[in-house]
Amino acid sequence: MKKFETLRTETKENSLIIYLSREERMNAFTLTMQQELVAVLDEAENMDEIKSIIFTGDGKAYCAGADLSSGGDTFDNRKGREKTNNVVRDSGGLLTLRLFKSKKPLIAAVNGAAVGIGATMLLPMDFRICSEEARFGFVFARRGIVPEAASSWFLPRLVGITKALELCYSGKIISAKEAEDINLVSEVLPKEQLLDRALAVANEFTAESSQISIALTRQMMWRMLGADDPMEAHKIDSRGVFELGQSGEAIEGVKSFLEKRPPSFPGKVSKDMPSFYPWWDEKEFE
Repeated sequence: MKKFETLRTETKENSLIIYLSREERMNAFTLTMQQELVAVLDEAENMDEIKSIIFTGDGKAYCAGADLSSGGDTFDNRKGREKTNNVVRDSGGLLTLRLFKSKKPLIAAVNGAAVGIGATMLLPMDFRICSEEARFGFVFARRGIVPEAASSWFLPRLVGITKALELCYSGKIISAKEAEDINLVSEVLPKEQLLDRALAVANEFTAESSQISIALTRQMMWRMLGADDPMEAHKIDSRGVFELGQSGEAIEGVKSFLEKRPPSFPGKVSKDMPSFYPWWDEKEFE
């Protein structure tokens, strides 16, 4: 894996650990960091030996939010940003949409302050744990902007609409315990135990599971949050059971069960995704 300016990476136990690494700026978010995070996700997606991805930060912070060092025009996005139909796209949203599309489980190990984009980038991740020192803040109204990174979609689904509005209206900073109480994070741990726990969770998720099944399940679960009828789930369930049921994945899953041994699934997410993937770009089937 190549070197990055704002990140560092290491691989442990089939997991890629991504460290936000601008310690002198409390890992404050920049356009370069956004671009590098997307690049490392793209690279990891094609590395079949990587089964899960863990995010954490160097130093005492996870990410203190956008780098405000340029002053009052920090959020003036007219320069150097991607445009679609003449609309300048939010860089945080470009990141969270890429996280959303991941084929691999994403685990956040929040070591310290996670504010602004530092908090919203966590929302598309599948499992969030934090240290006792962690703090979270959706501070956009206090900066004269609005919730970004598609958080108006993600946050209410995780904590409920009333709590999401409370957090964003007030812009208040909440503790690790408060984050756990509202289900923003699943566990609060001593900082020194954080990465070991993240690796244990990653292993629990992936050690005996088909990576093809995980990739499909991740997209099915997330995308059904926006479905308006269970028929939408039935349509994709039917496709998945039909194609995987005749594949090497299902054959190995059944054989390993009958032979009372751990499975060794043959499928690779880099090249063996079913023919209907990505189904959300297709019209409804009859």
